[in-house]
Amino acid sequence: MIDELIRRSIRQMVGGGGPPIAFLSPAGDRGFFGPESIAWKVHADFVSMMIGGISSLVLQALHPKALAGVWDHSTFREDLKGRLGRTAFFIAATTYGSNEMANNAIHRVNQIHQKVTGFDEFNQPYRADDPNLLAWVHLTETFSFMSSYESYRSESLHAQQKNQYFAEMKMLGERLGAIDLPNTYDGTQLAIQHYRDQLHYGERAKSIIGLLDSFPSNLISRPFVKMITGAGFLNLPNWVYPIIHRPVPSRLERLAMRSTIRLMAIPVREALKDGVAAHSLRRVYGSSL
Repeated sequence: MIDELIRRSIRQMVGGGGPPIAFLSPAGDRGFFGPESIAWKVHADFVSMMIGGISSLVLQALHPKALAGVWDHSTFREDLKGRLGRTAFFIAATTYGSNEMANNAIHRVNQIHQKVTGFDEFNQPYRADDPNLLAWVHLTETFSFMSSYESYRSESLHAQQKNQYFAEMKMLGERLGAIDLPNTYDGTQLAIQHYRDQLHYGERAKSIIGLLDSFPSNLISRPFVKMITGAGFLNLPNWVYPIIHRPVPSRLERLAMRSTIRLMAIPVREALKDGVAAHSLRRVYGSSL
């Protein structure tokens, strides 16, 4: 009963259906990374991935050209759940899917990006397949996922493991068209800093960030959704808060949220234990797992 309520709350936030049977075949296919990768470890924790997804969207909304593609060519503002659901599937497909599933997902995204062009709010031209914009999206996503995992998973990674994660993700980012991506944790932080003078908190960004801050939800899922979005905003780097006109969260605020999320995550992880990662392990090692 509780497990089903949790799963319903998650579907309310990002969509999704029943058991992910598409990840069970073909037998023995290790996909892009394989079960020993850090990507499998980090992306398996759905709670921290949702939190990191919110903070990465906040960061991406601050880049006028990255935001323009979403503003002009997507249903983000009308169908936030659908957009997050498609992003969640892409991450699942490229992390845990078979080689064919992962390649198909990348091909679809690349085809869409080739058609997304226009002018941003400053009347500057943009292309969604611009390597500079693709890198910004990649950097903010991977950094947000790692930061959220470190804060909310209660499982610390040593420096070598964190660097391995960014090295693995570099391959994926390059397949999507980004270039000169860093392959270390420190390198990723530095690369993000190089974008700061390109960021702008205008009316469009305020609209998107306001939508994320008041994520649409029904009465049953509202407490869960509110907690996840709140943690997403606390997962931002400190230098972002002055840009979005918010105070830097105190250490006490972060500790309180961390404790709450870690407690809430226990039944969520139990409810989702037979999810994509578990199905993919059966594909790689056999159905006896």
